[in-house]
Amino acid sequence: QSILTYTHHAAETMRTTALLAATAGTAAAFTSNTPVVHRPSRVSRSVLRMGGSSAYATSLEGKKERVATLKERLDTSQMVFTCPAGGLTVAETQTLRRSLPEGSSVSVVKNKLMARALEGTDYEVATDLTKGPNMWFFIEEDIGGTIKAFNSFAKDYEKKETHSIIGGAMEGTLYDPAGVKAIGALPSKDELIARIAGGINAVPTKLARVIKAPNSKLARAIKLATDENSSD
Repeated sequence: QSILTYTHHAAETMRTTALLAATAGTAAAFTSNTPVVHRPSRVSRSVLRMGGSSAYATSLEGKKERVATLKERLDTSQMVFTCPAGGLTVAETQTLRRSLPEGSSVSVVKNKLMARALEGTDYEVATDLTKGPNMWFFIEEDIGGTIKAFNSFAKDYEKKETHSIIGGAMEGTLYDPAGVKAIGALPSKDELIARIAGGINAVPTKLARVIKAPNSKLARAIKLATDENSSD
């Protein structure tokens, strides 16, 4: 029994010694003269850029700048029209943008910002179209070509049911989908240029045919004038 008692006391003593040693080591760590270096947490720069950009865009100054930019685009546009914005992939959106004629552009705009941009412009009648997440098309020159390009995109990518034209505005007039479609059926800028060029090229040919026709009045007049000059 005495041996067991001795062994028990020895074990308790060793346990106490170990505890004291650990405590002393911890205290030494806190009282040591070794400098403690605090490493700053590393934050991704890309996250900061994204957060800063988003914060500015949603700030009052950011919104004012966005509205001012939209007003400038409206001022240089001959027509605007809109369609739903959701459900397009990044690749599809890029394809749509590239398909538009020069001078035409498309942007996804929040309704409140677009409504403010429309105020006091010839396109204020389009305020009723600022409902739901929409894409807005700004057309500076080629109206027919832009609408045709959008219709072709909707057909090729099977978006006619989900991304049909909601409406548009031009010269202070609001157009429904049928009206925009009718405007899109007009000749595009390139088509008009081709027609004019074709007409100009055809004039010399037609004139030559008329002059050469033996029974035409113009041909007889030219022959008569030639004979009179020869006799003189």
